[in-house]
Amino acid sequence: MSSRMPNNGEESAGESEGIWHPAHEWLEEDELDTDYHPAQESEGDDGSEGDLPIEDAAIGMGYTDVDPTHFNIGNIAIEFTSDDFDMSEQPPGPDGGPIRLSATQLFEILASSGLQQILHANGWPTAQEEEQERLAAEQEDNDEDESDEDFLPSYRNRLRARQPGAVAELPPVPNPKGKTLMNDGHFGTNQSYIDRLKQRKKGWASNLMWRELGIDTQGAQKRADQSMLQGFIPASVADRIIHYDSRSYSGQFSDDGNFFFCCAQDFKVRMYDTSNPYDWKYYKTVDYPFGQWTITDATLSPDNRFLVYSSIRSQVYMATTDPEDDSDPTVLDLSTPPGQIRHRSLGSSHFGVWSLRFSGDGREVVAGTSENSVIVYDIETKQRVLNLRDRHQHHVNAVCYGDTSSPHILYSGSDDTTIRVWDRRSMGDGREAGAFMGHTEGLTYVDSKGDGRYVLSNSKDQTMKLWDLRKMMTSADVENLDPLEYTTAFDYRFEPYPEEYRRSAKNDCSVVTFRGHRVLKTLIRCHFSPPGSTNSRYVYSGSEDGKIYVYNMDATLADTIDVGQATMYSRPREPDTYASAYEMSGEMLWRTCVRDASWHPNAPVLAATAWNGWGLSTGTCTVHSWNDGAAKDEGDPPLSWSYDEKLRPIPAFNDYRANAPYGHPRRPLRSRPVRRWVIDEEAEDTIW
Repeated sequence: MSSRMPNNGEESAGESEGIWHPAHEWLEEDELDTDYHPAQESEGDDGSEGDLPIEDAAIGMGYTDVDPTHFNIGNIAIEFTSDDFDMSEQPPGPDGGPIRLSATQLFEILASSGLQQILHANGWPTAQEEEQERLAAEQEDNDEDESDEDFLPSYRNRLRARQPGAVAELPPVPNPKGKTLMNDGHFGTNQSYIDRLKQRKKGWASNLMWRELGIDTQGAQKRADQSMLQGFIPASVADRIIHYDSRSYSGQFSDDGNFFFCCAQDFKVRMYDTSNPYDWKYYKTVDYPFGQWTITDATLSPDNRFLVYSSIRSQVYMATTDPEDDSDPTVLDLSTPPGQIRHRSLGSSHFGVWSLRFSGDGREVVAGTSENSVIVYDIETKQRVLNLRDRHQHHVNAVCYGDTSSPHILYSGSDDTTIRVWDRRSMGDGREAGAFMGHTEGLTYVDSKGDGRYVLSNSKDQTMKLWDLRKMMTSADVENLDPLEYTTAFDYRFEPYPEEYRRSAKNDCSVVTFRGHRVLKTLIRCHFSPPGSTNSRYVYSGSEDGKIYVYNMDATLADTIDVGQATMYSRPREPDTYASAYEMSGEMLWRTCVRDASWHPNAPVLAATAWNGWGLSTGTCTVHSWNDGAAKDEGDPPLSWSYDEKLRPIPAFNDYRANAPYGHPRRPLRSRPVRRWVIDEEAEDTIW
């Protein structure tokens, strides 16, 4: 994320400028805050509704001679119309004054991407072009008084226009390095030689028979028989759809699969008992008092006893998962230096926390912050034991431990496009042990395989990359490179990624690059598939287009899980949808953006956490399971039924979907077969 934060009333150097986000409206010291969204700002200073007369709005733009429903900007004519708001039928304002529009209706018009395209097509500069011109003018003015060394630090962390260079050379698919990893057994097991030769895929019954017989199963064939679940990718159709009245941000299974939690924008974390992955039970809900914008992340202790969760504040909360314990959560203040006692009120904050992870021993939590820092916090002493600052040049959006059995190796992914590798055993100078470079835009997530070697990352450059710790760049090499060389003014929250922005990083040390999913709207997450239920065969990521993309390690697409299709029209459009919508277009279409996904460690079941609904105004958690391509399911309850956050059925939602006024939705599709590549070490790749 990128934000602006106050520092005694001044903007701190090194912070991104020019990008507004509701989460960046930071609090002053000791000031309480409530969730903010532009479309929800309906109160004026005098307590009246925050409506604006059209005439006043036009005059504010420099146009004084206006029709209340129509005005011109150069050669562009803008007329205010709405299907739900007939201005001719509205009563005049006070004293016969101008007609008033609500703030929500103005935002629906002015915040749409369509208006930006209209203006740009008629010669109006985009925000990126204006920023380029402004920077060029300021640099020209400062050249006479300042040297380049004096000037550059002030703008070092700005997102900039794409630097000129050669068009990116896309990595090959299948990727040779990924094929090598698949062949050497690090990621799943390949088909037997006979199956590859005859281009056949064994069914479930055949695999089970050979495993039970145990005849002539040696080497690779034996491993394949033991890991036959690796081919069981969950289907697109949802077993159940859990609805939330606000957007869902993250959701994960516990390491043993007995527990699942889901974080939502209403500052609540819901917990579920998933010891039976096909029959969930509601467990408990905890909340975050005085949260800012949303709950950003949560992490479970290895013993499943405690849940630590964060918002865009320097305080995180730790709650017990015991459903019988209704005590208040414990406050962990990450901004308090060692040896000091927290004295600020709960409403105050110095920075926000974007990412959290428990260490393998459950004693510590590592956090990535909007202060460009990585913080390690001791749970028992409630003290900050490590604060890694001044190495990342932008927000730290993701952190994780490199080894589940050791707290020494840390990874941190930042908007400065780098992944820093920290070794706590050799940090006398406060520098990282090394770094991974190769992304050309900021990172949204990092995940470790847990073996202290392989790391996965998602980026706003629309790629996911696999890294090997043995191939990282040293800190000395990183010092001589500018990680922001390729970053742009591209705003991933509201804009698509232009293909002409794509460049190849000169110092890309990644092993495999995965492409196809869309990292837009929010900090979309990616993961390694679990060793138990998939034999670590895949990597997978959410996507802005409403799907989960599952990749083989050679970068070929194994399958997709279409969450958008599975949830289409699964709830009615409510009257306040406009106020809570993320996309404020007049159409208010049903949209799905899968932000997070979690594969059950022991069963072919996957839970998808998504922004979902009319204008991305609400959220869902959908449960998907493998079904071997069955055309229908005669079980009870029926598939794709809607449930509330406590897993109570919602008959009204089911009835609405069955009689959707927007056209009867198609039956949710099972996962469709995709093009697969047969791997043969001695022959060319073939398709079957």
